[in-house]
Amino acid sequence: MIGFVDEEGPRAWGFTRGAARVVGVDLTGAVVDGWLRRTELAALVQACQKCAASEPCTDFLAHTVSSETLPGYCPNKAAIEALRP
Repeated sequence: MIGFVDEEGPRAWGFTRGAARVVGVDLTGAVVDGWLRRTELAALVQACQKCAASEPCTDFLAHTVSSETLPGYCPNKAAIEALRP
């Protein structure tokens, strides 16, 4: 779906997709339905890739099935939460 420039890309995609899933957002569906452009999705993944909070994010995603909000450290918090149904 997205071309990754290094080995961290797929991991960042997993974190981004997982964070969206927790708050009830289907990122792929958002692109297909026109709520999110592919370039915007790529920017979300890139922001995640640059984030230094992978350890707390891993813990959050491992222990959270659903949530109304994402943690404050998430660089994609506002953008992902804005896509909630």
